[in-house]
Formats: sequence, structure tokens, C-alpha cells
Amino acid sequence: MGSMSVTCRWGLSARWSGSRFKQPSSSRTNSGRIPISVILMLKMRHYDIADGRILIDGQDLAKLTQRSLRKQIGVVLQEAFLFTDTVMNNLLYANEDATEEDAIEAAKKANAHDFIMNLPDGYETMLTERGANLSQGQRQMITIARAMVADPKMMSLNEATSNVDTRTEKLIQDGMRKLMEGRTSFSIAHRLATIRNSSRIMVLNGGEIVEMASHDDLMAARGFYYALYMSQFKGKGPGGDPEEIAAGFVST
Repeated sequence: MGSMSVTCRWGLSARWSGSRFKQPSSSRTNSGRIPISVILMLKMRHYDIADGRILIDGQDLAKLTQRSLRKQIGVVLQEAFLFTDTVMNNLLYANEDATEEDAIEAAKKANAHDFIMNLPDGYETMLTERGANLSQGQRQMITIARAMVADPKMMSLNEATSNVDTRTEKLIQDGMRKLMEGRTSFSIAHRLATIRNSSRIMVLNGGEIVEMASHDDLMAARGFYYALYMSQFKGKGPGGDPEEIAAGFVST
């Protein structure tokens, strides 16, 4: 098994090596392959690896406490999780030192401010369980704003633009771009347009890394990534098991 090493703009380096993981059987696909989402779980130390090491800025993740590690990593998932509380409190939850002004500024950057102001009570609008009184796209934009309030050194994003319309996807992508500025970001996406500007793309098929390079280099190679990207560009979609065809990237 090879390794991945990334050096970020602001000096942090990350390295991935090893291929065998300690994980419960419930986290595997029916075929026994390791889902790509496990990569994010490893980085957050939900699982520990059996062989190899994951290094961040030269430090072995296995030697860091979960608390100290997770304070440095922001997360935006496919399913946004919001609390039954006001919009403002949902934003401030990420950082106990943040002010309401910080939250509003983050919402503006995440393209959430305008729709929040149109809610019945603006930032004091009470959200129902899991934010069910908002659309999927609105929930995701609040989640991105909350991550901005947290101001982590690293970001993990998992299918953050899934299940939204094209217009909302563009707003979310713009918010994600601002969120990732100056940070190491690791993202999982099947919509390859969302990751094409990353510094390095890992292409996974059947739980194995089959290609790894920048978007331009992968397109020039005319391999698996090229075929997948062109099928999406033509509107045919990637097809196949979503756990078998995926792209992860590290952006700096």
C-alpha cells in the first residue's frame, strides 16, 4: 500500500499510510469493502488503524487525544445536523468565545444571511428538530456558517452538496470555497465539479485508490477519473455503487 503526503500552504503536512483498519463489521459494505466515509472517521479517530500511521503536521494521530484532535477539525456532512434552538444559538454553539457579530458575518460568507433575515424572527427564529422547518440547502448553509464560526485549522466535508438544486448547490459551493480558504480541507464527493480545484484528488474504486493527482493531470491521463468526469459532464452521472466510485481530495 502506498502513502499520501500533503504539505499545506500554511505549513501543516499530512501523511497517510497503511491499508488495514480496525472497525466494526457494520461499517463495511455488503461486498466487504471499506466505505470511503471511513477515511473521514479515521481522521477524526472514530476508528484506529491496525497498520501504518496517519500523521498531521508530523504528529501521529494515535498519540493525540480525541478531544484535542477534534477541536482542530471542522466537519460538514451530507446530512446537516441542527439543534432545536434559535438560528443564532445554532451558529454560536461552535465557538463559546464567538459573538453574534461573528455569527452574522459567517452567515453572510456562507450565503445564509439573506434567507435567515426572511425567516419569521430572523436569527431568533426557533428551529424544529434537526432543522426540519428549513430546506436541505438552507440547513447546509447554516452548517457551513457554523463551521466558519468554529474557525478550525482543518475541514472535513462529506457530500456537502448532495440533494440540493443547481442554484442552491452554487451558493453552497461558494460558501465552501470561503470556508476552505487558508485551511487544509479533505472532501468526499461524487459531484466531481465540486472538487476540481483541489490540489490533489484521490480517486477510489472498489475501496482502492486507483489514481491520485490534480484535476488537470487526471484529465490528461484519460483514465478512470477522466471517464467518470466526462460521464457527469454529459449528464449521464457516474453510475455504480456510490461506495465504489468516489473522489476524495485535499485542498490547500
